Amino acid sequence: MRRRAALAAALLTLTAPATGCASGPALEDQGQVTAPPGDSKNLVVGSAGFTESDLLAQMYALLLEKAGYGTRILTVANRELYEPALESGQIDVVPEYAATFADWLNAKKHGADARPVGSPDLGTTMRALRRLATPRGLTVLDPGKAVDQNAFAVTASYAARYRLKTLSDLGTSRQKVRLAAGDECVRRPYCAPGLKKVYGIDITGVDPKGVGTTQAKKAVQSGQDQMVLTTSTDATLDDFGLVLLKDDKHLQNADYIVPVVNRSQAGSEGVAAALGRLNTVLGTEDLASMNEQVDSWRRLPQDVARAYLEDKGLL
Repeated sequence: MRRRAALAAALLTLTAPATGCASGPALEDQGQVTAPPGDSKNLVVGSAGFTESDLLAQMYALLLEKAGYGTRILTVANRELYEPALESGQIDVVPEYAATFADWLNAKKHGADARPVGSPDLGTTMRALRRLATPRGLTVLDPGKAVDQNAFAVTASYAARYRLKTLSDLGTSRQKVRLAAGDECVRRPYCAPGLKKVYGIDITGVDPKGVGTTQAKKAVQSGQDQMVLTTSTDATLDDFGLVLLKDDKHLQNADYIVPVVNRSQAGSEGVAAALGRLNTVLGTEDLASMNEQVDSWRRLPQDVARAYLEDKGLL
């Protein structure tokens, strides 16, 4: 996903304790996991430093402030740093992606070659995620409606020519497809191999231009490539004349947005209720629109987040 550099001060602050909590709370600290949920009135909300994470962190902070909590936002672009900081209580709340975070925690526990536990089924994914998170002193709150997962786009003219609305349609069309994506797409089961196996799409090659980059989209726009790997909340597709093809056989995992909190600091019903208010309104299209306002219209994430919450009657 999109990532920007973290604040240098945040990196210096968080690097030191990272090794101490790399495998979860030590045995002598296990009481932190089983103790009653904490309810600190001053909470640190983490952002991973890219537009969508910034927006979610801003909305979390505003909703918590509305509920009477003091907040500040800390940007740490590297999950290898912010997840241990979440375990240790240096960060109290962070927006995450269910399947991706489940697989990350699973690899952290069982090794990089561990079989993935995230799946296209949200219930299965959430159960796996909570099993992995709970022993680390983390509580995974309920997901909302918004999901940011891998998605595939073609030009609107290409879709019209071959009557494409879904990835199944593309497979049935028997068109040869050169895919603009990250170089890892060649081997990842949710990318080129999965498109071939699940949808029967004739992927002739992967053009390593990155995930959802301007370069990748321009390659498809010009006809150099036929399809681009991007994300379901990409707000710039219209700028390149691109449309998403529906993942109708559910190849992609359930990367629904979920708040993850440090149980001892922010595991209370008050925090869950405050953040849960967002679940009733925030959808994938809303998130894509807000991303566009920041990335294309150059509005500030805090302004976009506040305006959205006000419009939905949550502030």
